[in-house]
Amino acid sequence: MEFGDDLDLVCTERYGSRRMQGYVEDPDGRLRCVEERVDGSYRSLRDFFTSVFLPQGYPESVSDDYLTYQIWDTIQAFASSVTGTLATQAMLRGVGVGDETATVTAATLTWILKDGTGMLGRIFFAWMKGSKLDCDAKKWRLFADVLNDLAIFMEILAPAFPTCFTIVVCIAGLCKCIVGVAGGATRAALTMHQARRDNMADVSAKDGSQETLVNLAGLLVSLLLIPLVTDNLQLVYFLFFVFTSLHLYANFRAVRGIVMDTLNQSRLAILVQHFLRDGWVLTPSAANPEEPLFPVFQRRLTVNLGAPLHMLVTRKSDLEKAQEGNMKNYLLTWNRSSEAVCVAMHEVAGSLDMIQACVHVEILNVLLHKDVGQYRMQASTLRTLQKRASEVPHHRVWETVMETHQLVDQIFPEFLKGLIASGWVTDRHLLDFDEWRADWHLLGKKSE
Repeated sequence: MEFGDDLDLVCTERYGSRRMQGYVEDPDGRLRCVEERVDGSYRSLRDFFTSVFLPQGYPESVSDDYLTYQIWDTIQAFASSVTGTLATQAMLRGVGVGDETATVTAATLTWILKDGTGMLGRIFFAWMKGSKLDCDAKKWRLFADVLNDLAIFMEILAPAFPTCFTIVVCIAGLCKCIVGVAGGATRAALTMHQARRDNMADVSAKDGSQETLVNLAGLLVSLLLIPLVTDNLQLVYFLFFVFTSLHLYANFRAVRGIVMDTLNQSRLAILVQHFLRDGWVLTPSAANPEEPLFPVFQRRLTVNLGAPLHMLVTRKSDLEKAQEGNMKNYLLTWNRSSEAVCVAMHEVAGSLDMIQACVHVEILNVLLHKDVGQYRMQASTLRTLQKRASEVPHHRVWETVMETHQLVDQIFPEFLKGLIASGWVTDRHLLDFDEWRADWHLLGKKSE
């Protein structure tokens, strides 16, 4: 940014990182504002669109991945708008628009059944998966878009099966309502991630403006396409395939471009395994591309975090064994036969305690399901523990758990330092803990 060389500036100021201006003293002593030398028409147009469609203070007010995500999100929204129009046309044809034999009552009943099924599905899905959406926002965001495309495909095919039309559109409506829950919830989670100045409302509002503009563009394109696709099913299917492919690719790129700096179980697993292998913690920008976005069918422990005590112990002696050699604010048990781990949290446990408990789970998973020969951190200890874990009888599982506690005590302090140094957030997390909290020190308190 440059000002005229002949100007004697008294002071300068800037508006975010996009605009700079200075002040000079006029002969009468008044201060006069002068702006940097930029093509005026271009800047005024740029500033107008920036103020309308981007959050105030952009780019400092949002996360570094904001622009990448929004570009791909815009592309996917445009593609979804076009395929949605194709589905709407198919739905209207299916309920009898243009058919003299169709009745208003039949069309109304079909629409009511479709909406009613979707409402019930929305409630059920929110009940079953509502707490999971924050923890794996990327996966659920991608899941929502894939399910949305499936619902649109069903709506387009529905008129071809008139006897099953109502059932098909009800299933499609159910899918779309699930999409509404998953997409809306994950959008809120991503907005929270992008808003760096507690400006969630502004980021969300500008995202809505961008989506409205894109939908308007999709509407204009749809107006051109509708006359072409009417009574031409081959063209409808071709356009659906093209725009759905674009939609899915853009969604994948958008989600892959997100760089979350809060820990969930997938990202923590990547960090722990890399730390054990190489001795240092990956940064958020290095770890996020390795996070799986689709279901990974590999052998892992079944984990129950924040479990009630009765899932861990059934006898007082078991509770005493769980506490033996463990001064942490969590208890951990491992069921060898069911390959399940349960973690109970103390009522005073905080964020770091929960992160440590999940690190413990990941180390146990490494011992049971990984080749520890590739790890150099505590290599001899890992090999010894892996051998014992594979041979330990059921009645001596507590001894193995106690030894893993000792291993965690050695590893976690250095791992935590690496987390903080690499830029990870540790005062909050996205680990999937239930709400059960216990106090297992009551016997000690009574004896005092």
